Amino acid sequence: MTSRRRPAGDRVTAGAPLTGGGSGPGTSGERVLLGHGSGGKLYRDLVKGVFVKAFANPVLERLDDAAALSPQGRIAFTTDSHVVQPLHFPGGDIGRLSVAGTVNDLATAAARPLALAAAFIIEEGFALADLRDLCASAAATAREADVPIVTGDTKVVERGAADGLFITTTGVGEIVVAHELGAAAVRAGDAVILSGGVGDHAVAILAARGQFAFSADVRSDCAPLWGLVEAAVGAARRAGGGEEALRFLRDPTRGGLTTVLAELAEEAGLGIEIEEDAIPVSPAVRSVCDLLGYDPLTLANEGKMVLVVAPEAADAVVAAVQKTQYGREARRIGFVTAAHPGRVALRTPFGTRRVLDMPVGELLPRIC
Repeated sequence: MTSRRRPAGDRVTAGAPLTGGGSGPGTSGERVLLGHGSGGKLYRDLVKGVFVKAFANPVLERLDDAAALSPQGRIAFTTDSHVVQPLHFPGGDIGRLSVAGTVNDLATAAARPLALAAAFIIEEGFALADLRDLCASAAATAREADVPIVTGDTKVVERGAADGLFITTTGVGEIVVAHELGAAAVRAGDAVILSGGVGDHAVAILAARGQFAFSADVRSDCAPLWGLVEAAVGAARRAGGGEEALRFLRDPTRGGLTTVLAELAEEAGLGIEIEEDAIPVSPAVRSVCDLLGYDPLTLANEGKMVLVVAPEAADAVVAAVQKTQYGREARRIGFVTAAHPGRVALRTPFGTRRVLDMPVGELLPRIC
């Protein structure tokens, strides 16, 4: 994670694979690409091919956003690094993002956040006033999420070795459901729910960078979502199937909604049907996507949650989520099916269907 330039002649093309490439004369061997941080297929290949292989254990191999630990699987544990550029953007900054992102990863395990740790890598010359402001933003977000930041670490690196500031946050939470959430719990007929519109965070970052001659009235959706998930858990408990009616939770960050759904279909061995018209996309986000050729379903979000619930609990969960601060646009967007296992089908407004595949490569680098 440095900003140093590659030596001349040591360039890597977007099509270069993670594996392959020789080590003999005239070859540069394997290289990590920006696309490996995208949250899409290349990212998945990197995680499975390097990290899961090196650190193999049953907890890691689940590849959940937060690991469920003993005793009795009641403790959730997660960590997340934040390298976004710019550090400030409409709707948030790296401080708010670092806390909200970790709280949301815990929330995907239905875990109430108990404590956070924050580690800062600071570039020499970084303005202390900016550091204080970003820490104040992180502290305010932690208060909103009702979780203390109890420990941390600080490193200062030489000028040019970091883009100002990197933050890594680690979280511990208490899992509030007795059953195990995840792809293995999903059943054909389950409802797929989305807590709100997609693409806002990525477009807000893109606009803040000023790389294109356009302005977009879009604010990042960056927000802590434990309150939203807590409401969904309560609604599921009151529904006919009890709390086990809540099957799966995931926040669609890098790789967007498409990646979450494609991973779920693959891991569950089931198909998913999604209605394109049911997915909220703001006019501003849609306009930017039309202009630049992006698919809003693959763009990153930092304040949305995908929920899969039993069909008999779907209406109650949607209604409960809509009453929360960050779930007012929640709606059912599709369902799980035994047909076309491992595939996600998007039904378009024109009556056609197309397959949603995980994106390959990096659309927008450094968005979280």
